[in-house]
Amino acid sequence: MFELLQSGGWIMIPIVICSVIALAISLERFWTLRADRVAPPGLLAEVWTLIKQRNITAERLKDLKCSSPLGQILVAGLNNASHGREIMKESIQEAAGQVVHDLERFLNPLGTIAAITPLLGLLGTVIGMIKVFTEIMIHGTGNTSLLAGGISEALITTAAGLTIAIPALIFHRYFQRRIDSLVITMEQETVKLIEVMHGERDIDVE
Repeated sequence: MFELLQSGGWIMIPIVICSVIALAISLERFWTLRADRVAPPGLLAEVWTLIKQRNITAERLKDLKCSSPLGQILVAGLNNASHGREIMKESIQEAAGQVVHDLERFLNPLGTIAAITPLLGLLGTVIGMIKVFTEIMIHGTGNTSLLAGGISEALITTAAGLTIAIPALIFHRYFQRRIDSLVITMEQETVKLIEVMHGERDIDVE
């Protein structure tokens, strides 16, 4: 493996760095974007039970806020429920904006890696072909080993760039889709909370 990387030339260094970063981001996002961590099932029912029992204390709100991103949004709404429906809705939207921003963390670097690694591979291809034509100009076409080295460098960097870019793009799209799904789930839960708190709808959250 090391010989393969070495034969690709110096352009393999940034490609390998990109691969390590992409892997780290993917693993971190897989762990962070778990549905039971972002929007735990039954959380709204637990909150509603506390409300009915008049057991909403500052300590419980603090624990709820720290428990999950959905809990953070629900607490923002509960803290402003007494100020009317619109104020409660606005506070939830503000908290949701911050939550979505946190969920999308590191996705831009992952998308950037998916975009630039093919270009790095192409750069390696160009450098390799320049070496090939330089050797042809100096030594002619008689020394096939020198020509093969330049061609090998060109092919290895291209393959390496695409090997990193394709999974990075797949994971980037996958995480974006997962975030969209989680946002829809949290929206549905917060709408239920708003309508129940202001008596606009009878709903069994349990």
